Amino acid sequence: MPHFTIEYSANLDSRLDIGAVCEIVRKAAVETGIFPLGGIRVRAIRCEHYAIADAERDYGFLDMVLRIGEGRDLATRQKAGEHVFQALSKHLDPVFAGSKFALSFDMQINDKDTSWKRNNIHDALKVVAAHG
Repeated sequence: MPHFTIEYSANLDSRLDIGAVCEIVRKAAVETGIFPLGGIRVRAIRCEHYAIADAERDYGFLDMVLRIGEGRDLATRQKAGEHVFQALSKHLDPVFAGSKFALSFDMQINDKDTSWKRNNIHDALKVVAAHG
């Protein structure tokens, strides 16, 4: 963990590069210093079907949810969340300037007793760090 899931309206394809958005989020998560590098995941899901407000088709949205493991206090979570949100929000300034757009971000804590994982990326990163 952390795992970021981005859902976005399909009409944003012409307004932004979703791959760049994923990279902005990944980089901001690393910059917080509180997440293990090997656990960071950012995925984007394009929503073909959606309805917003009064159904104007030009409206767009990007909704991001971050799932993290237990063990970080509220102040740490808030500081990290604010850093990621500000990086993403700044990147999306042109979308806000050029269209009606809604951005949301929510952080959720997974209960370790009901969360299962298997990951060998951490070990691979340790090898790279040790051998350059």
